[in-house]
Amino acid sequence: MHSRSIVRTGFNPVSIFVMVIGFMVAWPLGLLVLAYILWGERFGWRERLYSFASGLRDGFVRSARRGGEGSFGFSSGNTAFDAYRDRELARLEAERRRLEEERRDFEAYMRHLRAARDQEEFDRFKTERARRRGGTDV
Repeated sequence: MHSRSIVRTGFNPVSIFVMVIGFMVAWPLGLLVLAYILWGERFGWRERLYSFASGLRDGFVRSARRGGEGSFGFSSGNTAFDAYRDRELARLEAERRRLEEERRDFEAYMRHLRAARDQEEFDRFKTERARRRGGTDV
């Protein structure tokens, strides 16, 4: 599965570099990066980070809209164009939300597949172990 984040869980050159820089800046920061590398996927930190970033972005959009006329705090002076722009921005926002929901559904599906694969591998291990012992450990 392709990850959109630069620092992914698991050790890779970028995550190691970020961890070393974190330890150089402040050791607690380095420990946080190490914890993310080791256990980030298990605790769903990626989803929480995306959710937090999405909330920040939505907050900026809302504050910009309050700042002036029309969307994002400005008006072109042409009401027809402003209405068109507002409709298109709303359509794009709905599409972004739909795609974000699809991404979450796909990640949940992949977690389910991984869990099923893990269970299958464990069952195979237990069967082989029982066969080696000549008994029925299953």
